[in-house]
Order: sequence, then C-alpha cells, then structure tokens
Amino acid sequence: MSAQTSQLSRRGFLGGSVLFVAGAAVGCTSNPTGGASGGAKTTLNVWSHAYGEAGTQQALTRYAAAFTKANPDIAVKVTWTPGDYAGKLSATLLTDAAPDVFEIGDFNDGLAWHGQIARLDDLYGSARSDFNQGDLDTATVDGKLYGVKMIDDVMMLYYRKSALSKAGITPPDTFDALVAAAKALTTKNTKGLFLGNDGLGDSAIMAVWSNGGDLVADGKAVFGSPQAAEAVAGLKRLHDDQSLLLGFTTDWWDPAALVQNVTPMQWGGLWSMPAIRTALGDDFGVLPWPAYKPGGTPVVRVGGWTSCVNAKGKNVDAAKKFVQWLWIQQTDLQKDWAESYGFHVPPRKSVAASADKVAQGTAKETVELAAKYGRHNPGTWNSAVSSLFSAAAAKIVSGQGDASSLLADAAKQAQSEIDKQRA
Repeated sequence: MSAQTSQLSRRGFLGGSVLFVAGAAVGCTSNPTGGASGGAKTTLNVWSHAYGEAGTQQALTRYAAAFTKANPDIAVKVTWTPGDYAGKLSATLLTDAAPDVFEIGDFNDGLAWHGQIARLDDLYGSARSDFNQGDLDTATVDGKLYGVKMIDDVMMLYYRKSALSKAGITPPDTFDALVAAAKALTTKNTKGLFLGNDGLGDSAIMAVWSNGGDLVADGKAVFGSPQAAEAVAGLKRLHDDQSLLLGFTTDWWDPAALVQNVTPMQWGGLWSMPAIRTALGDDFGVLPWPAYKPGGTPVVRVGGWTSCVNAKGKNVDAAKKFVQWLWIQQTDLQKDWAESYGFHVPPRKSVAASADKVAQGTAKETVELAAKYGRHNPGTWNSAVSSLFSAAAAKIVSGQGDASSLLADAAKQAQSEIDKQRA
C-alpha cells in the first residue's frame, strides 16, 4: 500500500461507493442524504483510493458497517476512487463535493497550511504515547496534529538468495557492491536489478539520503547539495552498465519480476512479502539501500497512509468521531488492516507488538530495518516538488547534463513551490 506516484497503476480498478446505514450495505452511485439513510442524522462520505491487495475493499466496507452499527445516527458512504486518486482528491477538495474523511499517502503539510484538514490532537487522548513517534511527527505541522496514520509501508531491496549464492556474490552492503552485483547478475535473459520501469523508482531519493544529504530541511530545498549531486550522479553507473530491468509488465511495487526470475534483485515493499514467500519459500532476503560510501548510511523508505478530516466539510465532528473510532480505538481492526492484506507495520506500538505475522522471520527483519534506518519523505514533498527532483535525476542518469547544475536548478524551482505551500 505504498504512497508512491506509481501506486496509481498498482491499485485495483474498483469504482463506485457503498453506503452503510444501521449496519446494512446499500450500493449507491449518488450522494444520499442522512435523512433518507435509515434514520441517520448524518451521512459521511469517506474516500479511499482503489487498493489492489485482495480483500481490502471488503475490509474497509466491513469496518464502516461496524462503525455505523455502533453509531446508528451516522451513515457512512465509502467511495473508492480509481486512477489518479491524488489528483482527483486535490480537485474535489476545492468543491462542495469534497469528502468528509479521506486518506493521503505521504503527508502534505500544505493541506494544513491552507486550512483544508482539521486538527486532530483532541482525538488521541492517552493513546498518543502508544503511537510511533515518527508517525506522529509526519502528521504534525507547526506543533499540531492533522492526521492519524493508518499503516506504515516499508520499502527496501529484495534479493534471491540462491541467485546471489550461485554467482558467489555476498548481499551488497555498499553502493559499489550493489553496482558490481547488478552487473555480475546481468545475463542474456535477465537484468541484475529492478528499480522501476523508469530506471529510477525511489533510487534517487535513497541515494541522496545514503550519502548524508537531504531533500528539504527547515523549509528549504537542499537537494542541490554536493552530497546529493555526487550520489545521484553515481546512479548513472547502473544505467551505463545496462544492468537495470526497464519497461517490465508491472512496476516495482509488484514482485512479479523477482518471483518470475526476470531479475534477482528488486526494490519493493513489505506489502509484497506474503506473495514472495508463497512463490519462493525462504529463497529471498531483504536489504536496506546501501550507504553510498564510508560516512554515509543505509536507508529504507517508510511511507504509508494517513486518515484526515476535511476542515471545510459540514460534518467535521462526525468525521472526527469516525477517524477516532477506527484508527485510534479499534486496535483489532488496525491489526487486521496491517497484516491480513499484505504486510504493513501498525503505527501503534502495542498493535505492532501483537501483529504476529510481521513479528517473525524476514518480515521482522524488515521492521527492524525500518526502525534503524527508516526515512520519511518531507511534508513539503508534493507532486510539484518531487517532479522537479525526479526530472533532474532522470536527465543525470541518462547523461543529459551535469548533476550539480541540474539539481541546483531544480532545487531553486522547488523552493518556489515550497514557498507557495507555506504562503
């Protein structure tokens, strides 16, 4: 359930909405009023992007039905939004059709600065100390909480143990070793590494972090630094060696390339681990993105989804009640959501401790990597800012310009976009 741009093609192609009133599910294609909804005084419109993991649709509708059963005065209409969820949400938030509750991927501080999402500090109560501090931090803007994290998604490198062993390759723990391994594992029929169909995926971001650089710090775009330029320029080696899998039938978020022996190393997410385990048994391992050079640090990316309340909606109190009930009070449902539909890390520490499926084997190892090396994209890393960085990185790895100049120019433009967010 990653929050990447490419998530939009990964999700299932589901559409429409389902209204829950007094515990009953009613299919609907319009916006029914609370008065016509089994006597409920309020009807909440809750938006979700169209998840692709099997069972997610049924789970979210089941949760909504349980809430309505416990709160019969509040009907819940759950709406799945296929395609460009982020784009559709941004556009709809500016209209009267905006949802009361909605989920967002990487948290966007601009939603808080522009008054589009409500403060939720009052929902946490004593449970606040049970939430992972990193998850609280990502939803905090100017010292105030504006969301409740639903799941943490960990992204890291997968590798086939047997393929590396046969080639006499130790799992790479430096960037130089990763480049060498990808080249050595490339054959007539396979490529050594899959980062994404564009040849980049998250790698440019990971490269910057792994060399001691950063993306945005204290409201300033800092990815034009020497550390960033050096590390992103280093990615060109993988392209020059022609060791990257490009243009596969699915993107990095799907494990098909790894399990079908098209590549022995792939960037992916914890959510894919059940499918990988089913296909490969124990013949796989996980790694953080390696340190670029001595003095750098290994990293894994932590994304996920956060539930927010429309501050400009007509049902703010009811919407906050729904978010509090589901994502703070119902720990059994939070556990179900985290480990029954792919693997994810529950944001609440007590729930994570009881989530047996992610507390053993390679899943546990991944969770430990996230705790040790996890990084979140900054709250100002919206599509405008990230697109500028990605476009510069794409030019760099394809040899279309100097890394320092391209990133410095992109950072200057990104600063203008960040300033707009904060205005």
